[in-house]
Amino acid sequence: MGIRVCIAGATGWVGRELVSAVMAAPDLSLSGAVARGAAGAALGGVIVAPTLGEALGAPSDVVVDYTKPDAVKAHVLTALAHGCHVVIGTSGLTAEDYAEIDEAARRAGRGVVAAGNFSVTAALMQRFTLIAAAFVPDVEVIDYAGASRPDVPSGTARELAERLESARCGLGTARPIDGLHGPANVRGASVRGTRVHSLRLPGYVLSCEAVLGLSGERLTIRHDAGSGAEPYVAGTLLAIRRAPDVTGLVRGMDRLMFGDF
Repeated sequence: MGIRVCIAGATGWVGRELVSAVMAAPDLSLSGAVARGAAGAALGGVIVAPTLGEALGAPSDVVVDYTKPDAVKAHVLTALAHGCHVVIGTSGLTAEDYAEIDEAARRAGRGVVAAGNFSVTAALMQRFTLIAAAFVPDVEVIDYAGASRPDVPSGTARELAERLESARCGLGTARPIDGLHGPANVRGASVRGTRVHSLRLPGYVLSCEAVLGLSGERLTIRHDAGSGAEPYVAGTLLAIRRAPDVTGLVRGMDRLMFGDF
């Protein structure tokens, strides 16, 4: 039987590809699927449920969430209450949300793996940026996505900025916001002390760029996503397999890849 997986957002952009991947994996089985718009339909040998609570009427080991920012936190807490480990692929959660989730996971003795982006190359972008920030304190993040994307910044950019708080080797040298002339918001938003700029324009899928600067030189580290979900599926499968080994919250696909959790 292997690891029993319930997928919330099973008919979405990543979810539908993930359903196929779970069904094809010899060590995984699809135990449940959640998609309000497809409730009652058959998918991968299970009946799609309208809510996660109903889907968890069947035993599951790991819940994967690829839904919406306004639903993911409640789904995670519901999954933990049912004794499941969780993989979070949905963006929109804050550092405070993750702190609450970590506490709930530790109380339940379960693991939660969260990543703003489960792509291997996006994870490497984050890891390389964190390494560089240990030597270069001046760093800002630029987040690119399509015009219709509702959350700002993207989960990839938010996660990177929040992790930079502890990785940076010191304070940046940019002039403080209250010392500027002109609209302060043109300098972007501060996410845990890192300035983040979100562009929302047609033609983009998802890109994240870290720009680091020293006197006389500059380093740019950038990830560009394609239009398909395939890059995110392999990373999510890795997280599903590793989640039962975790207690509490692990943030960052790179931490799974490099084993530092």
